[in-house]
Amino acid sequence: MNKRYPKNEKLKQKKEINLLFEKGKWQSCVKIRMIMLKEDISASNGLMLENSKIGISVSKRYFKKAVDRNRIKRLLRESYRLNKNIFEEKFGEKILGMLFWNSSVKPQHYNEVEEEFLNLCHSKK
Repeated sequence: MNKRYPKNEKLKQKKEINLLFEKGKWQSCVKIRMIMLKEDISASNGLMLENSKIGISVSKRYFKKAVDRNRIKRLLRESYRLNKNIFEEKFGEKILGMLFWNSSVKPQHYNEVEEEFLNLCHSKK
């Protein structure tokens, strides 16, 4: 079981992010939101994916301090890394995606973030 989050799985290219926001589908859980683009749509737009690419974002509107935003991003990355097999099972192995913390309430523990992430994975429509 691969429990890594290597550099080639990080969503960083502006072209990929723009495509994601133009053509992606949104899905929400209580505190986490995700925008996702499947392999077939990205291929039709000239983008070939070797594996999933995931980005993490936390709004400055809810968390003014960078320390808080960075902590939530670390927790989201860790929940993705540890539960990557569940994520890929539900959404597919070759997608572009971006996770957003969609709440003004700062999580106190990792367990809260992981629970929300798993709820998002299990609420796949």
